[in-house]
Amino acid sequence: MIYDQLTSIFLTTIASSKNGSINASIATYIVEHINELEDVGIQELALKNHVSISSISRFVKDIGLNDYSELKELIHTTRLTFQSASENTSPAQRKEDYVETVIECFTEVKDSINLKQVEKLCHDLNKYHRIACFGLLKSSGVALNLQSDLLMLKKLVYTNISFVEQLEYLSNCSDKDLIIIFSYTGSYFDAVEFRKLYKKLDAPRIWMITSVCDSYPEFVDEIITFDSLKDQLSHPYQLQLVEGIIAQQYNYYSKVKK
Repeated sequence: MIYDQLTSIFLTTIASSKNGSINASIATYIVEHINELEDVGIQELALKNHVSISSISRFVKDIGLNDYSELKELIHTTRLTFQSASENTSPAQRKEDYVETVIECFTEVKDSINLKQVEKLCHDLNKYHRIACFGLLKSSGVALNLQSDLLMLKKLVYTNISFVEQLEYLSNCSDKDLIIIFSYTGSYFDAVEFRKLYKKLDAPRIWMITSVCDSYPEFVDEIITFDSLKDQLSHPYQLQLVEGIIAQQYNYYSKVKK
């Protein structure tokens, strides 16, 4: 997994919370001091953040975890890493190496994406009226881009960068809902918070857009896959290219179907 669960949850919490809010402050503190918190209890974490223990407990619940023990486990297993495209001493060569890597990842998508599946998704986009698209971290930006592109085509789609709001939406879905999940590694549904939603997720029609994986959750109805190295350098560029292909194909599809 490129970005582990805690990183995904915390950065989406920071991005989606009101500036200066208690939840955003706690999440920021944990990310900035991740290597110092493995053995810190809830009372000590509250003191370090100048909040009450109940505030930490609410924070844990608000980000979709069951209890503080679960938070500690995530802290213990989290490792923040950044992938470098080049260690060359020349700035110009580092730029070239990075751009070349991005171009190669685009070529992977171009040569491997299944356009029949894209056409099938366009059919569903035309058919359903209640549509939502979600992703975490960089993938949430791709979901926002699809929302914007489809809006220009007069197709309304809901999205939200907050992990908690995404969980809330998915928990209230029915067979009238079309859900599109952008997940670069296919791990979107791996979070423990989804276990209690598994039965409900059989109701909506769910598409997952992801790089090729060994397996997918049984409640995922359709997938659009592409070949990928599954590295930080290719993410989110490959997903963004797929999103653009979907938007372009839907633009044509919607005109033909009129």
